[in-house]
Amino acid sequence: MESVFHFNFADFSLSFLSILFEGLPFLLLGTVLSGLIDQFLPARMMTRFLPRNPFARIAVSGLLGAVFPMCECGVVPLIRRLMIKGLPVSTAITYMLSAPIVNPIVAVSTYAAFLGQGPLQMTLLRLGVGYFVAVLAGMAVHRLSTGSVLRPNVIQDIAQPRGQFNDASGSVSLRLWRALGVAVGDFLNMTIYFIMGAAAAAVFNTAINQDLFLPLAVNNWLATISLMGLSAILCLCSTSDAFVAATFVMFPSVAKLAFLVFGPMVDLKLIFMYSAVFRSRFLTGLVVGLFVLIALICVRLEVILI
Repeated sequence: MESVFHFNFADFSLSFLSILFEGLPFLLLGTVLSGLIDQFLPARMMTRFLPRNPFARIAVSGLLGAVFPMCECGVVPLIRRLMIKGLPVSTAITYMLSAPIVNPIVAVSTYAAFLGQGPLQMTLLRLGVGYFVAVLAGMAVHRLSTGSVLRPNVIQDIAQPRGQFNDASGSVSLRLWRALGVAVGDFLNMTIYFIMGAAAAAVFNTAINQDLFLPLAVNNWLATISLMGLSAILCLCSTSDAFVAATFVMFPSVAKLAFLVFGPMVDLKLIFMYSAVFRSRFLTGLVVGLFVLIALICVRLEVILI
């Protein structure tokens, strides 16, 4: 019988570097945007363009990824900066969960990956379920206090931004220099969590026998849960994960859909990155809630997905 666990340093290194090099450019993009937002976006400007009704605002924020597409690797530092600039927590979390799915790049890549496997249906369902789940999560967060969601240091930054780069005045060149300072700080802060998550994912990805998942493909529930777990372990980018999901031909379509929705919202590297912004108790509830909700929705869609 083949061993369940077998660690090989060469395989680990290859997997770790693959995750690192795939995600770091997007993390860098997110931190650069956070620096530009810090210096060039007036406080609370975004809230002026969003509906005043909180539920309408959450619904609209779930579509912002179509205008401001962002990979999950870069969205965490970006939403942190947006919250400091006045974006409500519930709205920011809705955008955080939906943007890596509800955006044109992901739509095109999903359609291309599933050619011959009902590409239009899978693409529309992925975007639709991703949007629906993100909005439900945002509405649930709206009922919570800020103190129960965010870490104390983040709340302090929102109440009174710290540091030498808060004065968004001066010449354009000076503000660009300040934006660079903000970006470097955010990048170094988030990269620590990103590296820890990538290392954990690489261990699971290379040391655990993946054949263990194959017997689970015969049942919709087991297949869905197992592929959701696999998506969290693999830490794939939402712009390319569909090409991996399309290769799971022995798994039902509902399981592949769950893989494509859960992975961009929750994976090992994201959990570490989320922990830099959110309280542990809230983060645990968010992860468990998303897992259960996505599994329930996707399995119920078996009447649509063949």
